[in-house]
Amino acid sequence: MASGPERFVSDPRYSEEFAKARALVLGQPRRWRVVYHYDGDGVAAASAALRGFARLGYPAQATPLFGVERERFAEIARNTPGPILLTDTGASWLDLVAGRDQPIVILDHHRYPGVPTPPPLPSHVAFVNPLDWGVDGMNELSAATLTWLFTVFLDPANWDNAPWGLSGAIHDRQHVGGFRGLNATLAEEAARQGLLERRRGLALFGRSLGDALAGSVDPYVRGLSGRPEQAIAFLRELGLDPGRRPTELSPPEADRLTAAIRGRLERDRVLPEFASMIGGERWYVPSLGLDAEEVSNLQNATGRAGIPGVGVAYALGDPRAADRARATEADWRTGLLRGLRRIEEDGVRAMASLRWFESPEMPLAGTQAGLAMNYLLPSDLPVFVFSEMGAAPTKVSARGLERQVAQGLDLASVCRAAAGEVGGEGGGHRVASGATIPPGARDRFLEAANRELARQREPREAAA
Repeated sequence: MASGPERFVSDPRYSEEFAKARALVLGQPRRWRVVYHYDGDGVAAASAALRGFARLGYPAQATPLFGVERERFAEIARNTPGPILLTDTGASWLDLVAGRDQPIVILDHHRYPGVPTPPPLPSHVAFVNPLDWGVDGMNELSAATLTWLFTVFLDPANWDNAPWGLSGAIHDRQHVGGFRGLNATLAEEAARQGLLERRRGLALFGRSLGDALAGSVDPYVRGLSGRPEQAIAFLRELGLDPGRRPTELSPPEADRLTAAIRGRLERDRVLPEFASMIGGERWYVPSLGLDAEEVSNLQNATGRAGIPGVGVAYALGDPRAADRARATEADWRTGLLRGLRRIEEDGVRAMASLRWFESPEMPLAGTQAGLAMNYLLPSDLPVFVFSEMGAAPTKVSARGLERQVAQGLDLASVCRAAAGEVGGEGGGHRVASGATIPPGARDRFLEAANRELARQREPREAAA
């Protein structure tokens, strides 16, 4: 009998999928290969998986994917003699895994062709996807919370994977407005067990208020983020010492600073759900002495720096990895601020149904696009960012807003169709997606994406 929270979801496919995956893992007590996406959600998911395998006493090898890399995964599958677990990836490659004779477990929250009915799969393949049991993988369950939940099915002791589950969900912006659905259920149970603590506080992290405000990327505050002198002057106008730690503020001082920053964001027409991110309920991880958002930033930074294995090693308790993750996070924040200031000062380009810009900071481009969408750009159109690398394939990231999704936006289908027209491949979520396209194909991709988005907008405009 499964040892996890079988009654969290009533749809029978929920327990069936987890039971099949659990049986495959427990029936293969040998070396597993964990394949994961390199972003913050994927790194956190791999962290939970490897911690779960370690508790079972299984050796495991972790291998990241750095984009939509179908052919690279096919090569990995051919060259791996034993079982494979994929997390935060794999939903688009069910045709590849079905032909393999070794066990494969897929834990993915992305949409796949035919959702919510997966194709028939052989008995040695387990596909666990929340879309099959009525849970929205875009905002109710990330790959990391899905993998955390799976490890709890393996052994209830794995509730202590809570920091890594929340880390990934926060990276995927599933905490905006508070955790919902299954994410909320998991977080509340972890808090009941003392693994997490609810606290009210500021979303400012740093050695001093001045450093924290000048270094703030989420929220990104026009005129203050990336500008230490202006941030210090702003704090002094509020009667606050820029040299104090954010955690040293009294409740009235914290409220005063929260109101001032929120007012500035609202003045700049930042949507309420993002302006409110500066203060409110937060999740604290007692075992690490960190806010869960700080954990997320550390792991995401290692992935974006091309060293996601350091983020996983940090979760496994390697002190050298922790030091390296902190140094990497500082560089990551600097790169984000550089790109966001560039957007703030130079703007982006526009077509009828989208906006777009280029970023030389390829690993940070998707995060830059998401934060720009939240804090710098109008809310009517999604944004695309391109990172061109000479003769290498061009990386594309696309970001929208949930309110756009509610009006019919589906960036996953846009990226898939537009990339297909130029000989690339794409996919992801309706609100956040990506593609890999041949060099020199940017303009044709944009034309195709603009057409696809116009088609999605037609029903809305006809109903208006």
